[in-house]
Amino acid sequence: MEKAKKIETGISFFEKYLTIWVAACMVAGILIGRYLSFIPDFLGRFEYANVSIPIAVLIWLMIYPMMMKVDFSSLKNVGKSPQGLYLTWIVNWLIKPFSMYGIAYLFFFIVFKTLIPAELARDYLAGAILLGAAPCTAMVFVWSHLTKGNPAYTVVQVATNNIILLFAFTPIVALLLGVSGISIPWDTLILSVVLFVVIPLAGGIITRMSVIKSKGLDYFSGTFLPKFSNITIGGLLLTLVIIFSFQGQIILKNPLHIFLIAIPLTIQTFFIFTITYVAAMKLKMSHCVAAPAGMIGASNFFELAVAAAIALFGAASPVALATIVGVLVEVPIMLTLVRIANKTRHRFPATEKA
Repeated sequence: MEKAKKIETGISFFEKYLTIWVAACMVAGILIGRYLSFIPDFLGRFEYANVSIPIAVLIWLMIYPMMMKVDFSSLKNVGKSPQGLYLTWIVNWLIKPFSMYGIAYLFFFIVFKTLIPAELARDYLAGAILLGAAPCTAMVFVWSHLTKGNPAYTVVQVATNNIILLFAFTPIVALLLGVSGISIPWDTLILSVVLFVVIPLAGGIITRMSVIKSKGLDYFSGTFLPKFSNITIGGLLLTLVIIFSFQGQIILKNPLHIFLIAIPLTIQTFFIFTITYVAAMKLKMSHCVAAPAGMIGASNFFELAVAAAIALFGAASPVALATIVGVLVEVPIMLTLVRIANKTRHRFPATEKA
């Protein structure tokens, strides 16, 4: 019965209440930083080029299984229905990073000017930029399933965005952070993309091809991949515990800031979904393409954002804190958007042409 329920809902109990586990890990990390400070002090010794080795290992555990889900052979189907791809590319790379910058700047520097010091505002803005420049690559498969999206087309959307990500993430982040008056170490930023995108992506492709060649696609999808689901979530939660143990003092001094950071991130998420979804509706796309397109833009590749924040500014930086708040708010917001998409299905063409 439990297995049947998981298949029916498309998301496990553990994933559905990810926000609760994230909140619990935040509290645990803060308490460790406050009462067991020798633990973060010890872990802080293991760094290379501003990258925490323990956190890097955990981030790999998160990213690698996700990369195995991407089937790049699906690229051959791109030309059959390109509208959804064009819309996704335009929103994700020409609108989303810049709207995130604008909305975050508005709140951190103007609306919350009396609540957030200018130095912290710059750090929080940097974290928001890192989130805005990285569209979702993994959880979007869950959101697509919940909205009855076309799975093959979703794979193509994710795959092409991964390719663009390899070339666009670094210059967009560098541009926007530069505009914010923050000095950017290009070598560190490029290294973070190589470590947390290029290498795991290549490894995921190789693993996927090897397992499918050896055991077949059914075994890979039904048996092999599910083995890594808890590893991904576990890696994420352990990463949060470590990061929040580093962040404990900052949070205890500024508990209000968690809430303040969440406000522009939430507004950005609804804004991006709305413009993507409405544009798809006006273009008369089928719902099975439109819904996943909106989900990809609305959600973020927060693992990469966290990794880049740590690599560029350190695990104890408020920049990393801002990216973690993105993790905290994403799941409940995305589940809300799923409900909105499902209730508005009738506004799209009845014939699915994906």
